Amino acid sequence: MGSIAPRVLILGGTSEARALAAELVAREVPVTSSLAGRVAKPRLPQGDIRVGGFGGPDGLARWLADHDIGAVVDATHPFARRISASAATATASAGVPVLRLERPGWQPGDCDDWHWADTLADAARLLPRLGTRALLTTGRQGLAEFAGLDMWLLARCVDPPDEADGPLPARLEVTLSRGPYRVADEAELLRRHRIDVLVTKDSGGDMTAAKLHAARDASIPVIVVRRPARPDMPHSADVKSAVRWVVDRTKR
Repeated sequence: MGSIAPRVLILGGTSEARALAAELVAREVPVTSSLAGRVAKPRLPQGDIRVGGFGGPDGLARWLADHDIGAVVDATHPFARRISASAATATASAGVPVLRLERPGWQPGDCDDWHWADTLADAARLLPRLGTRALLTTGRQGLAEFAGLDMWLLARCVDPPDEADGPLPARLEVTLSRGPYRVADEAELLRRHRIDVLVTKDSGGDMTAAKLHAARDASIPVIVVRRPARPDMPHSADVKSAVRWVVDRTKR
């Protein structure tokens, strides 16, 4: 009988991270998934789970050595820059192979009215020129960037904002929900709240793309925040190829 495969660390609570964990557990590859702990009731992946930070790149490098990690997959959200930078530095220091698993970004269609912004602050500056009632789907931690706007805003979040997230816009309503979403439901949300502009991050994927289809059908402009630059590392755009990468590096 062969020896047990080295343990794999999956960073992130994305749908891709959960799918990868399930595939590896089914192949009897030991897996630990690390969640940031920013969502109160996250969807939990299969395998072992840890919650919280590592204490920067040095702390992560020590954790990799202490737990005999054979490979790391950075499957964090496309906008989670800090942990990706730590993963790149820590894996290089520890000599552990690392892969970035990231879903492709969204692309506008011929009938879309998209306006790209480099940051949330840029999106906030652009917003008053495009509408008067906005749906914000950029997460609770970025709401402070819109605090100075004198316009009606509906923020959709998984968890409610709190004091640690900074100041909130004065004319803000919050709705709590979690994808996946349907186009018909998104269209009803836009109609019910008389939304005339949508703000989103370029998160990609199918779980939250319905809002883009609903905005297109309603001829509503969309501000799309570009993804931040990522550290240079091997990259996979789908779970299937990530599974192959992991299996190749954890064979015994």
